[in-house]
Amino acid sequence: MIKAQGLTLRRGTKLLLDEAEFTINPGERVGIVGKNGAGKSTLFALIQGHIEQDAGTLTIPQGWEIAAVSQDVYGQEKIARDFVIDGDSRLRALQKARAEVSEDDGMAIAELETALSDAGHWSAESRAEQLLAGLGFAPETWDKAVSEFSGGWQVRLSIARALMKPSDLLLLDEPTNHLDLDAMAWLEQWLAAYQGTVLLISHDTEFLNNVARVILHFEQHKLQRYRGNYESFIEQQAERMAQHEQAYEKQQKEIQHMQSFIDRFKAKATKAKQAQSRVKALNRMQKLAPLQLSSGISFSLPQPEQMPDPLIIIDKIDLGYEPTQPILKNVSMMIRAGARIGMLGVNGAGKSTFIKSLVGELEPLSGTIKTAKGVNIAYFAQQQLDMLDPQATPLLHMIRIAPNEREQSLRDYLGGFGFIGEQALAKVEPFSGGEKARLALALLVWKKPNLLLLDEPSNHLDVDMREALARALTQFEGSILLVSHDRHLLRSTTDELMIVADGSISEFDGDLDDYQQWLTDKKATERQESTLAKQQDRLATTDEITPLDRRARRRQEAEERQRLGILKKPLIQELKQIESKLEKALERLEELQKAMSDENFYSDENRDNRIAQLSEHGQLEAQKNQLEERWLELTEAIEQIDKS
Repeated sequence: MIKAQGLTLRRGTKLLLDEAEFTINPGERVGIVGKNGAGKSTLFALIQGHIEQDAGTLTIPQGWEIAAVSQDVYGQEKIARDFVIDGDSRLRALQKARAEVSEDDGMAIAELETALSDAGHWSAESRAEQLLAGLGFAPETWDKAVSEFSGGWQVRLSIARALMKPSDLLLLDEPTNHLDLDAMAWLEQWLAAYQGTVLLISHDTEFLNNVARVILHFEQHKLQRYRGNYESFIEQQAERMAQHEQAYEKQQKEIQHMQSFIDRFKAKATKAKQAQSRVKALNRMQKLAPLQLSSGISFSLPQPEQMPDPLIIIDKIDLGYEPTQPILKNVSMMIRAGARIGMLGVNGAGKSTFIKSLVGELEPLSGTIKTAKGVNIAYFAQQQLDMLDPQATPLLHMIRIAPNEREQSLRDYLGGFGFIGEQALAKVEPFSGGEKARLALALLVWKKPNLLLLDEPSNHLDVDMREALARALTQFEGSILLVSHDRHLLRSTTDELMIVADGSISEFDGDLDDYQQWLTDKKATERQESTLAKQQDRLATTDEITPLDRRARRRQEAEERQRLGILKKPLIQELKQIESKLEKALERLEELQKAMSDENFYSDENRDNRIAQLSEHGQLEAQKNQLEERWLELTEAIEQIDKS
């Protein structure tokens, strides 16, 4: 158990925690929530022993192993697989001791061999490769040096390295910043099966909702504990605020606007699944509105003055940086007035390349892009924040792009993006990532674009700012093409989905849940093809070599069976644990369902108990789904070992 008593924590002169008290139980998955600068990352530094508290105590069980994602990537020349295995420092120490022990010391060798077996020596490479594959690394990259990967992929390597370490406590600070949807889903499943305690900081509310089962929220220099996932936390917060805040009028206006989108959208029979996503977004908006309004962050986008239709016609284009190696081939599509398109695809598939072609940063290798007269594009790139002048103020940035406008008009405009009073006259340099993103967006939309091209606009934004951006985009009446790994932003702001994969762009007939299933099926197909290729290679090799004598071959086959047995052992053990947990969850679900069918369940006298049981039922359903997913993964992994 992690326990804080009278915990006071400062960063410089800023007070973060003041005599805070909280408890984290073993095995809990805890989301740490709070505004930027509240002290979330500083708390992680305290837990790791990098800093000391100013007062009070923070107790962590003696002997607990703590794993965390390092911000610095060491061992740049090591290959990726070895870099990940290095995360298991105990295993590496045993391997080093075994390499150094004298071959004459039979007792020491026996002890070390036993310790190595217990530490998973024989399965280490396989475990590392599973982590690499889950985080999106193709097999041909596993032997590449760490230095050959980009910064984002090096972060993924650091995550894999942290997951490789046997631990009792896992600290994850914004782990999804450099992950695509496929890798996010894999990490969610991995964490669901993790047996230790998880502390998670994330601005991705959907990831946080799927992983966390307890929320610790920074409130007035304290850490308030909430039972349940992120949505449950939001509901509890909203309920508290609704008791003493009169925010319903503004809330109802926003809900009405969202409802108008849903009503229009439902009329299209071919888009029924997306309509359901918007309905879910509306329901969530109803829960979130009081909390969002309390944050004080709200802005709107200027509406376009004209809307030609179609805006852009794309005809049979090839895109890429090398004429002989196009990234995308034969792409044809039309961007219509009022379109709200979400672009899906793994990192490197070509999403950003496609957007660059629409704004003229990248000429097509072949084909044509026709832009209608009157099209006004605003392009938010991933590096947009770097283009701001750190020594200039928001007002000065506006004066530079609108020198003929009255200063008061510009200040009024900036006020709509939250830059009020002195903040409009403050230098940009110390601004948070969210504040810089807000300013960059304000500069882009000043000229009232009718087409927004947004490439990961929610990166570096905290939860409040992400919600404000989602509301602003929802109310925008122009066209939107959005590239994002933020599932909540995609669900709440887009009407149709396009998928970028295998060198092409096509309409995706489904919602984000269907896309996740599509990714799962695609990976299964790729694994089958890889297994088949390996088998064919093995057969071809067998035909070419001289047969071994019977005794040598039998010995080789026995060693291979032993090796496979060692690989399968931890998977089989985990499978048994999963089956046991699943059985218990199903039994409890059956009990709760019987209770819910009782007519007294919904009586006023049973209100408190009803709320607790409904919450438990929802948590168990989510747990059951996660356990079933993990069961399928494990059985598939065991089958693959048997086939290898």
